[in-house]
Amino acid sequence: MALSLRAATNADHAAILARNLESEHLLSPLDAARLRHLDAQAAYHRVVCDSDAVAGFLLAFREGADYDSPNYLWFTQHYPTFLYVDRIAIAASHQGRHLGRLLYDDLFAFARVHGIDTVACEFYVEPLNEASQRFHARFGFREVGTQWVADGRKRVSLQVAIA
Repeated sequence: MALSLRAATNADHAAILARNLESEHLLSPLDAARLRHLDAQAAYHRVVCDSDAVAGFLLAFREGADYDSPNYLWFTQHYPTFLYVDRIAIAASHQGRHLGRLLYDDLFAFARVHGIDTVACEFYVEPLNEASQRFHARFGFREVGTQWVADGRKRVSLQVAIA
């Protein structure tokens, strides 16, 4: 497996949408127009490739982005500076190969280089996303709040870690 990590480009959007769709039950829906908007707002948007194929991506925002996610907005109300992980998705064919860890290691390095000491994220706790809970615990994330989303159908754990 020849892995590489690089900035996402417009040419990657179809693959990013496919990765998001595969994991949509754990993420929010994403269409091409929304992806273009989020990409323009992102502080960090990188893909991990296996040879030339996009096997995963991570999209993150700084404070001050034009983004209406209730989880992102929660962090804007509670933290003056942060790097918010909006979504990470790895192709089903590449799960268990530590691509998420590769992206998070790079994200934390990005945060340190840019003087950002708080990395923020959320994951579902109702219904529980155990894999995400374990993954984030390994990076030192801790819960700082919870909130109901998706018209009260899902509850998220709002988490932060020190970069």
